[in-house]
Amino acid sequence: MTELTGNTLQGPPVAGDETATLLGSLERQRATFAWKAGGLDAAGLRATVGVSSMTLGGLIKHLALVEDDYFSRRLHGRQLGAPWAGIDWDADPDWEWRTGAEDGPERLYALWQAAVERSRASVAEALARGGVDQRLQFTWPDGQSPSLRRTLVDIIEEYARHVGHADLIRESVDGLTGEDPPR
Repeated sequence: MTELTGNTLQGPPVAGDETATLLGSLERQRATFAWKAGGLDAAGLRATVGVSSMTLGGLIKHLALVEDDYFSRRLHGRQLGAPWAGIDWDADPDWEWRTGAEDGPERLYALWQAAVERSRASVAEALARGGVDQRLQFTWPDGQSPSLRRTLVDIIEEYARHVGHADLIRESVDGLTGEDPPR
């Protein structure tokens, strides 16, 4: 079995500035997700709870897509690379969820970890140009471009939702419970 590895940072600083607090909160969510979804075999990554079709494999692949979409495409206006490029999202809008349940652990864990590393580099690149007030290359349908601050909050919320999902699924697989990864 392969592990997902998050950043060793366990949360935001106690009295840090806004940027350190936002990045620390995101890293805590990533680390918790890595703990909840890590160390499982293919069967564990395909497990579901109740009538839901959501799997940990689907969550891993979805969050890899979210990382690349927000911090490459939306932040910098870059084209998405493999495996996202060439997918007909209109024909198969749940592609990452469906195929995430089919992919093996090593592939899924590597995909997510690579996306997180690209995101960290993309955010660092943006922060070197300016603070969290800067606007993304992406524009919403109403013509507004969100700030990096707003985007970081959105990603923290996205992880928090899915960490809750992962928590339920993981408990059903092997009984793992708890709020924070072991130190």
